[in-house]
Amino acid sequence: MAKLEANTDLWVYDLLKEADIKLSAQGSNIKEVHKALQTSSKRGTGKVGFPEYVGVVKDFLIVIENKATTYFHEKRNDKNLICETVDSNINYAVNGALFYGKHLAKNTSYKKIIAIGVSGNEKRHRITPLFIDERENYTELDEIESFILFNEENIEEYYLREVLKEPTSEEKETKEILKDAAELHEDLRNYGSIQDKDKPLIVSGILLALREFERNNISVEKTLNGDQINTDGNKIYKAIDDHLKRVNVSPEVKRDKLLSQFLVIKDTTKINEIDSTLGKTPIKHYTEFINNNIFKTINRISSSEDYLGRFYGEFMSYSGGDGQTLGIVLTPRHITDLFCELVDIKPNDRVLDPCCGTAGFLISAMHHMIKQTDDERKIEDIRKNRLFGNEIQSYMFTIATTNMIIRGDGKSNLENHDFLKENPNKLQLKQCTVGMMNPPYSQGSSRNKDLYEIAFTEHLLDSLVEGGRAAVIIPQSSVTGKTKVEKEIKENILKKHTLEGVITLNKDTFYGVGVNPCIAIFTSGVPHREDKLCKFINFEEDGYKVSKHIGLIETTSAKDKKQHLLDVWFNRIESQTKFCVETTIEADDEWLHSFYYFNDEIPSEEDFKNTIADYLTFEVNMITHGRGYLFGLEDQIEKDIIQDINQPYAAEDGEGYE
Repeated sequence: MAKLEANTDLWVYDLLKEADIKLSAQGSNIKEVHKALQTSSKRGTGKVGFPEYVGVVKDFLIVIENKATTYFHEKRNDKNLICETVDSNINYAVNGALFYGKHLAKNTSYKKIIAIGVSGNEKRHRITPLFIDERENYTELDEIESFILFNEENIEEYYLREVLKEPTSEEKETKEILKDAAELHEDLRNYGSIQDKDKPLIVSGILLALREFERNNISVEKTLNGDQINTDGNKIYKAIDDHLKRVNVSPEVKRDKLLSQFLVIKDTTKINEIDSTLGKTPIKHYTEFINNNIFKTINRISSSEDYLGRFYGEFMSYSGGDGQTLGIVLTPRHITDLFCELVDIKPNDRVLDPCCGTAGFLISAMHHMIKQTDDERKIEDIRKNRLFGNEIQSYMFTIATTNMIIRGDGKSNLENHDFLKENPNKLQLKQCTVGMMNPPYSQGSSRNKDLYEIAFTEHLLDSLVEGGRAAVIIPQSSVTGKTKVEKEIKENILKKHTLEGVITLNKDTFYGVGVNPCIAIFTSGVPHREDKLCKFINFEEDGYKVSKHIGLIETTSAKDKKQHLLDVWFNRIESQTKFCVETTIEADDEWLHSFYYFNDEIPSEEDFKNTIADYLTFEVNMITHGRGYLFGLEDQIEKDIIQDINQPYAAEDGEGYE
């Protein structure tokens, strides 16, 4: 057992190292903690006692107690509380962690203590955190998979969410977006009678105009004065034109195409006439609202958040169907970020998104690439030369271009083309090493074979350089090969490219759309070997949940669960088959975890007893109902057994009782 526990200690050490948390083993170099441990024997003798690890992250004291097997994870009393007897403290991980946590709360000045009980090994384990305050009151928290939630970057957010149960700044921001989207939608409808497809274009154009106004120190209030000759819409349109020239959108035909999408701003009479209720033109009202509520927020963004796309997604949902009628089915930020991590994106990569929508994947890729370098020339190279996108719909292309301009260049490599009509050999000349895609869903049929999601996937793979990495988010049905055409495409893909794995996602990833998605990851230009082991992962429990009136939101466990996924994907830890199956494949297999899954979990003694008890209950029930023949019993033997079952038991004094 000592050897097993030593192995657990080493595994926990690796988890701490991965999370960038530095704790002391079997003691502490913090004076008051060291002093407190001199009297912390779990036997209650007042002598010295040491947890496996202890240390401080910000103003939180963290203490960890380990046990070698999950059998000794925790012990509870008859009231279902964590047992605090000496025997329990000594033998069980959670009980021991609670003991040390309460002792340190009592004997140090720390007011926020996180005590963690860990048992098992990297493949089969349990990790349970507790929060203990300075009065020794404790709160049981949800089990976790790693320690990433307790590093300096995440621990305060964890405390805010899990202990205080308060919303984070991101959750508050989401509510503000919803509020702003609802208000702006109402105003566009009430004061402008704007068509659904034109609403995001008006917002997009105003944002570009505001950048030009800001650069030239032009006041919205004074400039947009309701003039009926040089209208407010004309002024905004000219500002858009000036800004597109200033940021060097080229060639000219591309700039003209963008400007044609913004004609609605100057050509819609109703929004350029003074409204009696507003006392100004609706276009001025929209501009002021966007300037005060959206533009300033977007300007200070330094994360991978596709803020503009996120706003549009919420905004268009008020027009019915989450904007699907307009093609706006946006990939959530946590998925675009996950793509970058799964393909291990680097500053030297060249990224292609052939169905770029609002450019969410490209924004995430740009953010992750820039984050890895401090070289200003390299950053400029990333923005100008390493991000490529195609979008077939003109208004979405306009939105994507606006988004990239606002986020800092990249717009020169966006094209308003039909990706499927592009020659993949020509696209390969771009030398893209990474492909990311969320193709249109449910468009394929026997008459439109090229529109199957798996057909888009093949075209993307054919467009990347040899050895490129591709990740696509598609419906699970795409990788099962439900039609003959899709099966043929899967077979053809394996002749030219390698499937690395498929990750089954949370069914609510595209909340409101009604699709069960998965992520498929490939290596391009390398034929799939017969002995290649692919990973099939069940990531349905990803730490995101649906919140009423808001949609999909991140819970505290999301970072922890993503870290576990990445650890398994990159072979840093081993996993049970209920999470990940590694196996060879055939083209006609269903490329999903559910197809390959088998249960490799070793039953516990309690599981064994429960199974035997269930079987005996079933057998007795069958016999008492005259079905003893199922167990090979003769009629007379069956009658004897039934008589014995119904016979009252005899007590030692000879008196019967029921």
